[in-house]
Amino acid sequence: MKNVVKTLILAAIVIAGSAFTINAVKQIDITESTISWVGKKVTGQHNGTINLERGYLELKGDNLVGGEFVIDMTSITVLDLKGKGKGKLEGHLKSDDFFGVENYPTSKLVITNASGSDGNYSVTGDLTIKATTLPITFDLTIDGNTATTNITIDRSKFDVRYGSGSFFDNLGDKTIYDDFELDITLKM
Repeated sequence: MKNVVKTLILAAIVIAGSAFTINAVKQIDITESTISWVGKKVTGQHNGTINLERGYLELKGDNLVGGEFVIDMTSITVLDLKGKGKGKLEGHLKSDDFFGVENYPTSKLVITNASGSDGNYSVTGDLTIKATTLPITFDLTIDGNTATTNITIDRSKFDVRYGSGSFFDNLGDKTIYDDFELDITLKM
């Protein structure tokens, strides 16, 4: 009888233990990961890159359950211009008119929810740019050790209003659209 009780207790412990899967944290390789941006205005667009300072994805089994990313706002670069024009736009994007990197050197995304399977997820997270934190939703694909997404962000919601037709009248062809796009590839 004692052996039967011991066997049942052992079986219960094994079953209970298998119900609790430890979450795996996959660090992002910031040297192999890329964040490209595109900002548009009435008369055209500009594009560039920005660096990830650090980040990780959290998985439970094969499913995404969380993550956190810190973006180095001081690393904003412009790729479609050269010389003085490039330096001028990079300086302007880093100024208080845009991202104010002297006071806000980083931005942050914290994944609060992820649903999906087979590497395809709908993700909700809290994005902080400058002193404003707001929820955003986007799709994320994980294939092996690579995660990819395209995110559109309305900069005006994060107090980045320079040249915004939503806040200033009579800008004409100087209007800069509120949405900017990020094309992100994360390597783990």
